[in-house]
Amino acid sequence: MTLRTLFKQLPNATLSGDLDQTATAISCDSRELKAGSIFIAVEGSEVNGQSFIAQAIKKGAIAIVSEKAPDEDTQKNVCWAHVSDSRAAMAALACQWNDHPSAKMKVIGFTGTNGKTTTSYIAHAIMESAWRRAGLLGTVQINDGETARDATHTTPGAIELQAELKGMLANDCRGVAMEISSHALDQKRTDGLELDVAVFTNLSQDHLDYHGNMDDYFEAKSRLFALLAAQKGDKKTTAVVNIDDFYGAKLVEEFTGKLHFLTYGHGVHADLRIGRVTQNVRGTEFEISYKERDYLVNTPYIGKYNVSNCASAAAACIAAGVKPRDAVKALAEAPQVPGRMEKVGARDGATLFVDYAHTPDALEKACAALRELNPANLITVFGCGGDRDPTKRPLMGKAAAEGSDVCIVTSDNPRSESAAKIIAHIEKGMVGARYEVIGDRDKAIQTAVNVSNEGDIILVAGKGHETYQEIAGTRMPFDDRRSGYKALNLKKVTPVEETN
Repeated sequence: MTLRTLFKQLPNATLSGDLDQTATAISCDSRELKAGSIFIAVEGSEVNGQSFIAQAIKKGAIAIVSEKAPDEDTQKNVCWAHVSDSRAAMAALACQWNDHPSAKMKVIGFTGTNGKTTTSYIAHAIMESAWRRAGLLGTVQINDGETARDATHTTPGAIELQAELKGMLANDCRGVAMEISSHALDQKRTDGLELDVAVFTNLSQDHLDYHGNMDDYFEAKSRLFALLAAQKGDKKTTAVVNIDDFYGAKLVEEFTGKLHFLTYGHGVHADLRIGRVTQNVRGTEFEISYKERDYLVNTPYIGKYNVSNCASAAAACIAAGVKPRDAVKALAEAPQVPGRMEKVGARDGATLFVDYAHTPDALEKACAALRELNPANLITVFGCGGDRDPTKRPLMGKAAAEGSDVCIVTSDNPRSESAAKIIAHIEKGMVGARYEVIGDRDKAIQTAVNVSNEGDIILVAGKGHETYQEIAGTRMPFDDRRSGYKALNLKKVTPVEETN
């Protein structure tokens, strides 16, 4: 593809050099460059791409895209696109380079603090059931319609994202379910993405180390709906929003008249309304009402928040064109979401679950979900990650203390911080609680099993599907599920081994 064709996507750029050259690739990583590439100099939080422009030219880049204007000598050697926003430029070029694959599929994007992974995973299962092939892009897994592999980011960078979508289209995927994080929205990774459905699950405290405050966090999430409102093309778009959530209701108010909505929730004003809910350790049964018809839903998931997640996924798929009865049928056969209220096993009448809950709201809801199963005691093992918002640590402690009978506070992913310091922050929220501190996470899980009795439920929260623990900048193998199996003395392979 020629530079002239590509750079038509940058109408406000100042261009120089021979635009009739043919590019071989686009990249924002100078280490991956090959001769004939376009190098996009992105200013990141840790690394400034402008520092690698000389290296990119030396490696054979034929064009530079940068927020910096070229100097006279550099301008003689390569083409240059001087732009006001290199991230937005990268997204636009990535869409063009891959021939806008999202325009040719049904695309559902999920955003929110909690539930993105579960709802996208369930939506993918519904889409596969209805359409045979569908793609999945999320925190846990990338599925291109033919093969699945572990994911490294909730939402890939713009270049990788568009390449993944192109691959899914080539594999005959009719649609894709994807998670869209607030970081991705703020960093414009999803700019140019042509959505059919944008979904808002909920908003609670998280990532304030990045966004600063809840208003800015909400603003980052709402950007997805601003993009949807401004989206061009032939798609009939829908915003699917949880109006049980305060910020969901605020979103509807903010975009009324600008977007077509399909709301869901327990209230009478929801378009897709959740009715009677019953559950046990094996799953949940509930009712939904949509367009004056009632449906009975059976799912393998537990917890009222998972009822909301199922309703969210069903509403999104219905908005994308799946028949309501087909969505309901697929919910009954939906697979276990790795590390999301995943039942690991039982010993002597005590049952152990692993869940990714790593925010105060998510931990509170996870405890409440297991409380509804009427355990003799709820024993919660949890910690908090390092190098992240420290203000949520005592709130996590408070949520666990108030929702559990016994807590064991342990290490999560301390990263570069002291695990002991993090635990001390957590303890400030646990005044009057019955708890023990065991820094070694494996020992903490083993202890929880050892002190449990018949009828107890053990919740191991915070890491979910993760298969590592990051300590002092080093990632070491660790899986809560593997540790749980070992503690329960179950002779069974771990979920990690099952999928490899």
